Amino acid sequence: MPVKNRLADMQPQIAEWRQDIHAHPELLFEVHRTAKKVADLLREFGCDEVVEGIGRTGVVGVIKGRQTVSGRTIGLRADMDALPILEETGAEYASTNAGVMHACGHDGHTSMLLGAAQYLAETRNFDGTCVVIFQPAEEGGGGGLEMCKDGMMSRWNIDEVYGMHNWPGQPLGQFAIRTGPFFAATDQFTIKVEGKGGHAAKPHEAIDSTVVASHLVVALQTIAARNVDPTEQIVVSVTSFETSSKAHNVLPQFVDLRGTVRSLDKDVRLQGQRRVEAIAAGIAATFGAEITVDYELGYPVMVNHARETQYAIEAATKVAGSCDHAPLVMGGEDFAYMLEERPGAYILVGNGDSAPVHHPKFNFNDEILPIGASWYAEMVESRLPVA
Repeated sequence: MPVKNRLADMQPQIAEWRQDIHAHPELLFEVHRTAKKVADLLREFGCDEVVEGIGRTGVVGVIKGRQTVSGRTIGLRADMDALPILEETGAEYASTNAGVMHACGHDGHTSMLLGAAQYLAETRNFDGTCVVIFQPAEEGGGGGLEMCKDGMMSRWNIDEVYGMHNWPGQPLGQFAIRTGPFFAATDQFTIKVEGKGGHAAKPHEAIDSTVVASHLVVALQTIAARNVDPTEQIVVSVTSFETSSKAHNVLPQFVDLRGTVRSLDKDVRLQGQRRVEAIAAGIAATFGAEITVDYELGYPVMVNHARETQYAIEAATKVAGSCDHAPLVMGGEDFAYMLEERPGAYILVGNGDSAPVHHPKFNFNDEILPIGASWYAEMVESRLPVA
């Protein structure tokens, strides 16, 4: 089965929604305009229930099939928030909110799920219930966790949950997925190094915090190179090095480091944290400095369930003819929280030869809107077939 005819016909309308959302991006939980648009459309489609304010600003729509004998419920999730990036696409519908843009394609994810919701509300060719989930604050805010903490899964008796992300570089409209760990845990650290400030010409009278911090940056790279099993995956990146002095002849008292640790295994994740803290303590003792580490656990590893991944592959194959094996991704995804509560799977759909996500020139390709919408709809119809 290729793209569903009704969704192919709806492509211009879905693209209009997408471009409107793209022009009005919002950050984290402040997705008030987007959430209202989503809720209004779901009501217009004739959803049986529309609830706002789940996970602060999330929206949930409920669509019952023509039969409900199965008693089962499938959840479909899309994210709504944008990123604090100045857009450089030059699109006619470019961001009207300076310094904020949909640089990850959440405008497309939301629009594809809206298309699927309209189709499912019209056809209702399934036995059970579909719950469409529109989530805020995927980009670092943990909106998925907030929706789960609000009791979303139990309130609507969701049995399985599925999500999707566009993927630049993957052939246009081609799906890819993998079983097990897929997206990485995303932890971050802030390290404050306190030495003894002084004159740059008299380093022997100071404790040079820049030298201490430089040794620390290098030593942290040994976590991946020398501490973690080479067959496992971990990334330790220091992304900011800021001193308390900008003068050429002053040894600064303080240096602040910031960075991230990415991993795909719970034990490796814990090992990474322990080694960051131990290395900092060792460097401090070596140079006589004071070093404090603020280590923050972020999103957990996102793990696709085996059986549900196979269901996702089957639906993708019906829509696109095949489904590729996806690589491991060291980026994070807070759909992980939903997959910790319910079995399900997360799939990628190719955005073609576009700029990468989180880039000021990234733009979602409207050609894949009916493809992604068809996959969402197919997940419901194939998992809840009418007898």
